[in-house]
Amino acid sequence: MKRSILFDTETTGLDPATGDRVIEIAAVELVGDLPTGKNFRVLIDPERDVPEEASRVHGFTAADLEGQPKFAEIADEFLAFIGDDPLIAHNARFDFGFLNAELKRAGYKPLDMARMVDTLDMARERFPGMPNSLDALCRRFGVDLSARTTHNALLDCKLLAEVYLELMGGRQHGLGLVADGEQAPTIIYQGPAQRRVVRVTPTAEELATHAAFVAKIKEPVWNT
Repeated sequence: MKRSILFDTETTGLDPATGDRVIEIAAVELVGDLPTGKNFRVLIDPERDVPEEASRVHGFTAADLEGQPKFAEIADEFLAFIGDDPLIAHNARFDFGFLNAELKRAGYKPLDMARMVDTLDMARERFPGMPNSLDALCRRFGVDLSARTTHNALLDCKLLAEVYLELMGGRQHGLGLVADGEQAPTIIYQGPAQRRVVRVTPTAEELATHAAFVAKIKEPVWNT
């Protein structure tokens, strides 16, 4: 089944080009769009101060990060965990921008943007004109937000995993809709410009049942 990685970062600010750095990375492994229980989470010494306004968002101060590894020291472990699989995040361009700045600084190749799956784009396509923050989506899908007092990256990943599943059609989308030995439904998401496509092949028994039903209808549209 398809493996993907859902991830989140916390940072010292909003722009890596002005010197802001990553202070936390969390990632959750998904197989078939469901969490496997394998997680990655690390705090990072940003090698700079943590502004008070940033601390109010994620709850971390410079003192909390003192003695934590630097990004270059955890890069190999992080890259091994994510492998070459698709990378899912909410407002993913923000997280990709910060991670690629950190990777470049540490002498690594940047992440391929083709791997990016942005749940914010998905939500905007499905709910145009509506609030599509993670909090808003959790409330819309009935996901419990009671533990989210600050932007903890691992907690945000676990919440986003539930939201992502709903955006992909809910838990029922991966259940068996075809008989053993037949081709399973294909579910595709390639960004906001392309809608999700579902193909289901009916069984011979289902086709026969449908034909018998149509035969009882006067001038059925299926025969025109």
